[in-house]
Amino acid sequence: MIYRSPLPAVVVPETTLPAHVLAPSYDKLALLDAVTGERLTYAELRQQVESVAKGLVRTGTKPGDTVAIASMNRPRYAVGLHAIMAAGATAALINPMLTPQELARHKDLARVTRTLDLDDLPEGGTEPLPPGDPGGIAAILFSSGTTGLTKAVKLSHRALTANLEQHRPGWRIDETDVLAANLPFFHIYGFAIILNSGLLGGATLVTLPRGDAGTYLRRLAEHRVTRAFLVPPLAAAIADHEGEIPSLDLKLVLCGAAPLDEGIRQAAERKMRAPIRQGYGLTEAGGTHQTFDDDLESDPTSVGVLCPGTEARIVEPGTGNDAAEGEMLLRGPQVMDGYLNDDEATRQAFVDGWLRTGDLVRVHNGRFHVVDRIKEMIKYKGYQVAPAELEALLRRHPAVEDAAVIGAPDRVNGEVPKAFVVTQGDVTAEELMAFVAAEVAPFKKVRQVEFVEEIPKSVSGKILRRLLKETE
Repeated sequence: MIYRSPLPAVVVPETTLPAHVLAPSYDKLALLDAVTGERLTYAELRQQVESVAKGLVRTGTKPGDTVAIASMNRPRYAVGLHAIMAAGATAALINPMLTPQELARHKDLARVTRTLDLDDLPEGGTEPLPPGDPGGIAAILFSSGTTGLTKAVKLSHRALTANLEQHRPGWRIDETDVLAANLPFFHIYGFAIILNSGLLGGATLVTLPRGDAGTYLRRLAEHRVTRAFLVPPLAAAIADHEGEIPSLDLKLVLCGAAPLDEGIRQAAERKMRAPIRQGYGLTEAGGTHQTFDDDLESDPTSVGVLCPGTEARIVEPGTGNDAAEGEMLLRGPQVMDGYLNDDEATRQAFVDGWLRTGDLVRVHNGRFHVVDRIKEMIKYKGYQVAPAELEALLRRHPAVEDAAVIGAPDRVNGEVPKAFVVTQGDVTAEELMAFVAAEVAPFKKVRQVEFVEEIPKSVSGKILRRLLKETE
């Protein structure tokens, strides 16, 4: 059985992402940083993108190159991002919180030829910009897919442009909107749903650093934000917030990156005095489901309906047979071109042309509900953490014989990495957590350690994580 969107497929323009996003001539503020005051109008954004793109060409960047950005959100991020693509190169968006070793590994995965410093962008030049290729790779974002270690996801101009057009019928972002750009632009959520959707619609985007719930709410009020974006940990913090709630101008709050507990959703909704709805997407396909602006009363526990032009199947994991509840497979113009330099991982990600999501889903009245994850990834505050990476690191410790890592439920963070460890020498849990923390980004740190006699495994040697989770 194939599920389809209730809306007709959209027309995907044959153009590049920067040409599409920056085509409208809005006469207003495009981006503002809530802390530093850095700001860009739409006219300044277009002018600076063109100037920096020519500067990149002048200094040797050419089609086929990959240029990395490793930065937190700020207005100049949009300049660097679109300038890279306008220069004919591919933008690799890297989490700046990574350790030097992790950063180097990501650059190697993406075959980065240059790293862009947003405070020292090359500008000006007489060289013409290369013609755009809609089928070319616009951006590389990083994902662990359904299993395994980090992979470089190839997203074409055509796929990204299609995804923006798919969301416009449901989320009618326009010049009256102010968007809270607090979720990282290097993540597909911040990249597609906030940054580029906002710019295409003519909204003003307010870049926000991380902060507590009270600070976040005050900033929403100060900048008269109309559309806010959450991940479950922030939603939980807002639900538990006991301070005064300022007057807000919100018309919709979207929560994504991981399933949202219904009790938390309802409590946060009361605090924010605006509907909170869930969205669904993945790095390999952008946003694939949505709730409509004019239909916010329907089934708030769901992630909405399929976006226009998107198809889905629900199959029994491991068999491919249709099921009422099972793994969701997706197909549509927004799907990735594959994983860079990893043909085997790309092959495993698809089944007869359908993208495997690794998520257990059911459908009720055309609306999709994410039941659980089939994949083994841990989601800590919306970040993906690969158990295999932490397990390999733990096994490097001289006192560790074997290790397995799972996501332990955590009301505030969603999940936290918990390690089950078989020792071959004297070591404490604190020592092991410090050992891991010294090698990985903060969001990957092991937060709990339990010592066990053995790690349960199948005949083939695969760790049976479900048995470990049953002990939680």
